[in-house]
Amino acid sequence: MKIYGLKNCDTCRKAVKALTAELQDVRESPVSSEQLREFFTTFGDALVNTRSTTWRGLDAVERARPPLQLLADYPTLMKRPVIEENGNLHLGWGKDVQAKLLG
Repeated sequence: MKIYGLKNCDTCRKAVKALTAELQDVRESPVSSEQLREFFTTFGDALVNTRSTTWRGLDAVERARPPLQLLADYPTLMKRPVIEENGNLHLGWGKDVQAKLLG
């Protein structure tokens, strides 16, 4: 199991602790373009965190760019955590994801 997120994100830390999984900090080690495409294919526009401070700092021209380009240029725009478990992908650490992964 692998978690993609930020090491200073409280939600990511909770997921790592509960799942005892490895965290890849996307700020320090961005995901590959192939992984990003896979994440976007699975989650669509939900992968872009439009409530983040990074998003709020972008102007209208930047926000209008294609989501995959934005995520490649601004890895912290990715909603987190993205959890990869036995080939399945999960987005966020809500009750539904916790129920699936913790049983």
